[in-house]
Amino acid sequence: MLKTKLLAAGAALAIVAGLPAAALAQAPKPTPAEAKAFADKAEADLARLSQYVQKAAWVRATYITEDTQWLEAKATSEITDLATKLAIEAAKYDGVAADPVTRRKLDILKRSLVAPAPQRPGAADEMATIASRLDSTYSTGKFAYKGKQITLNDAEDVMASSRDPAELKAVWEGWHSISPGMRADYAKLADMSNEGSRQLGYKDTGALWRSGYDMDPDAFAAETDRLWKQIEPFYKNLHCYVRARLNEKYGDAVQKRTGPIRADLLGNMWAQQWGNIYPLVAPKDEKTSYSLDTLLVNAGYDPTKMVKTGENFYVSLGLDPLPDTFWTRSQIVRPEGREVVCHASAWDVDDRDDIRIKMCTKVNGEDFYTIHHELGHNYYQRAYKDQPYLFKNGANDGFHEAIGDFVGLSALTPTYLNQIGLLKDVPGAEGDIPFLLEMALNKIAFMPFGLLVDRWRWEVFDGELKPEQYNDGWWKLRTQYQGIVPPGPRPADAFDPGAKYHVPGNVPYTRYFLAHVYQFQFHRAACQQAGWKGPLHRCSIYGDKAVGAKFNAMMEMGASKPWPEELKAFTGETRTDASAVADYFQPLNVWLTKQNKGEKCGW
Repeated sequence: MLKTKLLAAGAALAIVAGLPAAALAQAPKPTPAEAKAFADKAEADLARLSQYVQKAAWVRATYITEDTQWLEAKATSEITDLATKLAIEAAKYDGVAADPVTRRKLDILKRSLVAPAPQRPGAADEMATIASRLDSTYSTGKFAYKGKQITLNDAEDVMASSRDPAELKAVWEGWHSISPGMRADYAKLADMSNEGSRQLGYKDTGALWRSGYDMDPDAFAAETDRLWKQIEPFYKNLHCYVRARLNEKYGDAVQKRTGPIRADLLGNMWAQQWGNIYPLVAPKDEKTSYSLDTLLVNAGYDPTKMVKTGENFYVSLGLDPLPDTFWTRSQIVRPEGREVVCHASAWDVDDRDDIRIKMCTKVNGEDFYTIHHELGHNYYQRAYKDQPYLFKNGANDGFHEAIGDFVGLSALTPTYLNQIGLLKDVPGAEGDIPFLLEMALNKIAFMPFGLLVDRWRWEVFDGELKPEQYNDGWWKLRTQYQGIVPPGPRPADAFDPGAKYHVPGNVPYTRYFLAHVYQFQFHRAACQQAGWKGPLHRCSIYGDKAVGAKFNAMMEMGASKPWPEELKAFTGETRTDASAVADYFQPLNVWLTKQNKGEKCGW
């Protein structure tokens, strides 16, 4: 996850905007020169506060106390006061024939914040306090299990490894017990941000979020529908296969052979990635020849060595090593004796070179991949550091998530593991189905979840879901898109969306769905550029400086151009295309279809 720069930070940043229409109508029409002067000054003023706000957020995230929460809320409130004025001013230039660069900056000023506060005294402070409280409630959440209080990290270990349905249900329900108290705060935050969004000229906050993709908000929603339709048949094939294996393991009393899958049986607290249950669903007649977890442990890797290895991948593409401050200021392991946010994130603290990651790293394959992902954010941040302040961001938020995921596609291949000495011999074609199945359990299984989180929030923002309907609406979408159900009846006060970080953290989620498409588009294009002739899923671009140079040229553009132009700069394509996903997994889809013969797929 990216801890976004100032103007797009999710958790606690908000802006206030809106002037009476009559007042705007009476004002003299500004000139293009005035619009440019305003945008330039806005950038300078925001840049001056950015580092202060980011450092306050970093301290709260790595040392959670009442005092650090207060400091973060105060810093957020200060930047909100400034952003209030800027948003109001930016609206005055809507009809001005500004130059393209200035127009793009003005649009970014209006839409970049995810939780606009209403224009009334105290609203920004109230929203900042609520947002910080929600984020910290999640991050400090614990529940009783086997006589002691355990954290999400502990609970995730149980979800990943246990094969006892009763234990899985208890831990799943335990973690989801931390969120009911968030519902009132979340509803208040949603109402206030809607009010602020309307003052900015958007129908609601969902429309505001959808406006950040260089197209009409409704057109963007239709675009995500189109992409999902490209992926849905493959997902249903995977779901059908996994459900049958779970039925064989647990029997009808726990998991029926037809219908939805029980959410707690899929190895992940949110059933968003299923790789942890690979041993249960592995092909019976085709064996994988290695375990990345085992390779890392046997090679003596520790968390720092894992991060060094991730850095080396980017350096092999011709990019510079990470600065010394990265190593002295990052949180790579969970510190003892204090509360921290363990959710992995990448930070750009000074909009120049003070880049960091924050993780509670464990020596396993999942975190090995996550490191490559988070460093992708950092290398993107550094690539666009010479852009104007408002363009120091991704072409869109999906791009920012896709950069590291694209590198991660190479990093998980046996080709790469052999290149860096972790794997002695690259297995032959007999290992392809096990490898692709494990990849699909993490990549394909994620895609409907990546889509539905914001679909739920769009329904909250447009008023379709009232607070008392939040949980039912959540499970309706999870069943519709993912084909899963909770392990048992949910309490009347349940607020299960709050048990997923990005909801209380107020981080838009469609970016992750888009990233799961872009990363395969990037990978296919890069492998073509590298002259790779083998199967797409075996391609590693490690060490290819020509690909790295072209890739970095796209990253250096930041948010300065519409994303189709930036996509074209690297891939030659101007439209998001999930066919690259199908190309990557094609051998597996053929195999799954054969395995599912006679099954009643769907739910």
